[in-house]
Amino acid sequence: MKTKAIKDITKAECVEWRNRFTVEYSPTSFNHTLGIVRAIIEIVIEAGARRDNPAKAKEMKRLRESSKRLRLPEPQQFEKFVREIENGGGGFSKACSELVQFLAFGGFRISEAKHVTWADCDFGREKIIVNGEPTTGLKGRRVGETREVPMIPDMRRLLERLRQERPQDPPMAKVMRMSECQKAMNRAAKKLGIARLTHHDLRHLFATRCIESGVDIPTVSRWLGHKDGGALARKVYGHLRDHDSANMAQKVMFSETEPKAAPLPSAETAPQNGRADAANGTDKKANAQAKAKYAYPWWASANPLEVFWGQLIEEVQIVPLEKYRRCAQEAMKREVFAEELADRQALKDELMERVAKMTLDEITAKIQAKQAGQGRKKHRECKRQRKETALQVRQNRTTTLSARERYRNVVWAWPQPAASNSRNSPSPGGRASLPDRQIKATSRRPACSHRGS
Repeated sequence: MKTKAIKDITKAECVEWRNRFTVEYSPTSFNHTLGIVRAIIEIVIEAGARRDNPAKAKEMKRLRESSKRLRLPEPQQFEKFVREIENGGGGFSKACSELVQFLAFGGFRISEAKHVTWADCDFGREKIIVNGEPTTGLKGRRVGETREVPMIPDMRRLLERLRQERPQDPPMAKVMRMSECQKAMNRAAKKLGIARLTHHDLRHLFATRCIESGVDIPTVSRWLGHKDGGALARKVYGHLRDHDSANMAQKVMFSETEPKAAPLPSAETAPQNGRADAANGTDKKANAQAKAKYAYPWWASANPLEVFWGQLIEEVQIVPLEKYRRCAQEAMKREVFAEELADRQALKDELMERVAKMTLDEITAKIQAKQAGQGRKKHRECKRQRKETALQVRQNRTTTLSARERYRNVVWAWPQPAASNSRNSPSPGGRASLPDRQIKATSRRPACSHRGS
């Protein structure tokens, strides 16, 4: 296959290559290589050089990958491992030992560690800002996104020593002078008689030390740059040393112990119980105030996504923890552990990655409908008040008309004839005997009396 044109490769040749490759390499390496071969042939198909992809044949199945059993050094072994690399006798032995410590004390990927500069090391806040590759950024994140890793005491001592040795380095100078040290690590591991370690094994070592020291898994996951809330960390880094497992096993009890009589409440504990009851009353009041903000009772919804998302954006804990955890598992479709619930921001970030943004926006608009309705109600109330004010102004206007308006509204009312309704019969005394013209102020368009005669 190395010398043959891609358009001439057959399915039989692909199967023969698969059989040879799986004998020499691990299932993980084969699966990665098979993916690359399939992608290359797809490019050839798009170019029109061939019609089928033999790497996607039924016989070219991916292999099942088994979890790698990590064999990490103990603290004393790691110190000997670092000293052995430093005393290797090479020109870069000291720089290689510094890179090994930097990876182990920070949990960085090798692609991240070689781009850390002195400007990224914040000694005041005791944090290291990780930017990743300048062109591609951090793994699984957009270019420009960063993450912060705490400076553990060993890391701080290492960086302070390096800074004292290199005071002339500018802020943008790289902290590590070596980009890889695999050969030095292989030589030191072989000489000490321990399992071979890779750059990524040092990342495993950092996570394991953190968990054994009591750091919760969601926090370790965030330090490592995972966005799954700790699911991968539990699967890969959640192992303990044998002596820690033995200590934990001592806490498992099957036999019933002798029950102890519960002490009666004394006068000293009575005030404490009263304070506890007051605290419970305060919590109930806070829950009632929080629920009053919403027109839609999302905490009682049958949709677990609505319950979980509503509690994530609400500061007050309205939903009971057991129901909150159950809804979280159904919404994210994975196991959610109790210690994860404390890190609400990590759960929120993971849910936004798993669920479409449009769906979350619809739920947000639904559970916040009362706030929008209150805005519309307030607008209608203001509009009604403006109308009432305008009507009151019109009603309060004076009814007195100006002289000119009264002149226009004057009606010349003539008296009706006394004897006859005929228009031809003259009135007694003629026009001169008629009374003076009378002026009557009426509305703009009055009904005149003489028009009906």
